[in-house]
Amino acid sequence: MHVDLDAFFVSVEQVFRPELKGKPVVVGGKPDCRGVVAAASYEARAFGLHSGMPLATAVRLCPQAIFIEGNFSRYRDASEKFMTILSDFSPFIEPMGLDEAYLDVTGFESLHGTIRQMALAIKQRVKNELGVVASIGIAPCKVVAKVASDFSKPDGLVEVSAGQESSFLAPLPIGDLPGVGKKTEQVLKGLGIKTIGRLAGMPQNALKSRFGVFGEILHCFANGIDERKVLPPGAAKSISRETTFPKDTRDLAFLEATLRYLSERVGAELREQAKQAKCVSMKLRYADFTTITRSKSLPQPFDADQTIFGAGTELLHRALMSDKQLVRLVGISVSNLMETGKQLPLLDNSVQRLEKLSQAIDRIRLKYGFTAIQTGRTFCLKDLFPSQLVILSEANVSLGGEGYLVS
Repeated sequence: MHVDLDAFFVSVEQVFRPELKGKPVVVGGKPDCRGVVAAASYEARAFGLHSGMPLATAVRLCPQAIFIEGNFSRYRDASEKFMTILSDFSPFIEPMGLDEAYLDVTGFESLHGTIRQMALAIKQRVKNELGVVASIGIAPCKVVAKVASDFSKPDGLVEVSAGQESSFLAPLPIGDLPGVGKKTEQVLKGLGIKTIGRLAGMPQNALKSRFGVFGEILHCFANGIDERKVLPPGAAKSISRETTFPKDTRDLAFLEATLRYLSERVGAELREQAKQAKCVSMKLRYADFTTITRSKSLPQPFDADQTIFGAGTELLHRALMSDKQLVRLVGISVSNLMETGKQLPLLDNSVQRLEKLSQAIDRIRLKYGFTAIQTGRTFCLKDLFPSQLVILSEANVSLGGEGYLVS
């Protein structure tokens, strides 16, 4: 099965705000701010709105839409409950994000009835327990199950029996095939391939010569052949945070403050997962949408905010020196993750002090919220935080000169 929650972010918002039901709703931000549509209700999609569309375009197409910023903690909680429901039917789950997952239910018919009965039971529990609607595709392989779940959205249930994969896929537009993005779709249409069936009938060697190994994969998918197993999620390979600015900027203090805030978010998640990293990467997107990524490997594993920020700032300065454009987006990430535990230096206890400081800050933020304590460097971002800070004290902790503001 491929189980997909319909218009997930919007649906969760409608649970908390029933007055939004039946209306064009966009989750992603205020229409006068720069950003993109994270989710759109089906009423909004009727006007051409879709995920990833700039908010400015969305408000132009559907000025009567209701724009809301959304609440990620709500979506995460709903997602956890969704995955718990699925786990009651089979332990073989492969999440593909917050709102969709593959589920291998082979052999569980004796517990839950036919596979179709299982799908109906999942849909009912999702509706009763979460208040949202799920679409489900049932097929012998993952690629066909994915297409089937999209086939009759919203609230769909499509089952493709073994041996019927090719006939089900054949009449569908080429863009419905997983793996065919906008650029690939344009290339295929330029070759006269507009349906999945037409792609399935192409010689595999011709597709391989045009697309390489990916051409062989496309040919298999178009014929309903997919030998990928449903696999549980592996360990995270990296942790990242990024943000797009309302207005392009070259203000170094503002860029550094944003990078510091993002570094603290990454550091907090790194410690929450009891991981350390060895590589820091900094991402910039300029006003002309040129995007660069610069990385730096460190000699010792780390999980301290200051270490992440220090490496990120160095990479930021180098990038800004080589390109004078205004900056549209900045991001920071850590990779080469490993379990905590390393050889401590014999004479230098600054690393231990940083770790203890980070742990203390984490405890405060866990109890009072992330913005309850912040470095003086990030205080210029206070108007961007969801709650306003009241400064009660400022302390210099003698670790890199950072001051901490406590609300």
